[in-house]
This record gives sequence, C-alpha cells and structure tokens, in this order.
Amino acid sequence: MAEKFSFVVDGKSVAVEADPAMPLLYALRSELGLDNPKFGCGKAQCGACTVHVDGAPMRSCVTPVSLIKGKRVTTLAGLGTAEKPHPLQQAYIDEGVPQCGYCLSGWLMTASAFLRDNPKPTDAQIRQAMTGVKCRCGTHMAILRAIKRASRQMSAKSA
Repeated sequence: MAEKFSFVVDGKSVAVEADPAMPLLYALRSELGLDNPKFGCGKAQCGACTVHVDGAPMRSCVTPVSLIKGKRVTTLAGLGTAEKPHPLQQAYIDEGVPQCGYCLSGWLMTASAFLRDNPKPTDAQIRQAMTGVKCRCGTHMAILRAIKRASRQMSAKSA
C-alpha cells in the first residue's frame, strides 16, 4: 500500500507517494525525474547510485524510501554547480577524469564524504575508502589523482 514520504532533495522539499519498500533510487529517478544517481547493479556493489542522506553516503538502490522520511538527500547535482563546482568536481575536470560519466555519483559522493571526515588522507586511505566503487572505463588512477588533488586544495583553503 502506497504512503506519502516527504524529504528534502538538493535543498528542495519534495514528497513522493510510494510503497515503503521502494528503493530511494527509484523515487529519485522515476517519481522525481532526476537523472542522477544512476542504476548500476541494484545490489549496492558498484556505487553508481550513491547519494548523501543527512551527510552520509548511501547506496540508494537498496535504501527503502521509508527510511528517508524527513531526511536531507544530496545528489551529485546538489554537490556543486557549473558556476561553483565542488573542489572534487573541479579536480575531476582538471585531471581529465570523466569518460562516460555513469559512475560519477558513486565516486564523487563517496569521496566528498570521505574528504569531509579525512581532510589529509594518505593514498592508502583514499584507496581503502573508495573500495567498492566501480568505473567501467578504467579511469581509476585518474580518479585517485583527482581525489588527492581535491584534498590538497581543500586543506589549503582551510589552513
């Protein structure tokens, strides 16, 4: 039986009427018409569906919409804008990371939460934090360089 769930997405209050078990990913894409996050595996193994829920990265393909009621969801679109990109988004551009772009939600949303909590990570810590996020284009090394670049830029701004 469908219920109404109200929450905030990228700073805007929204409501969806859905089965409580519906994955958040479906609510975002089908009910709210967002084009990110992406459906990858449907099993929380690739990261293409990653969003932040109250600041924590979450795989939206396995998160029931009922758990999101009253919470704040941030998608890749809410991370930054073309005019004012998040430092990670700018680092991705600077390092020439984007290929097909399908995995960007997973990498950027996971990395942004990680860097918020770990502003000066080692390379090993970055690799560990990003375990489980996949890129089929094989840009992993450029992605890791971009995350390191963003961490340096973010640390320099806060110093």
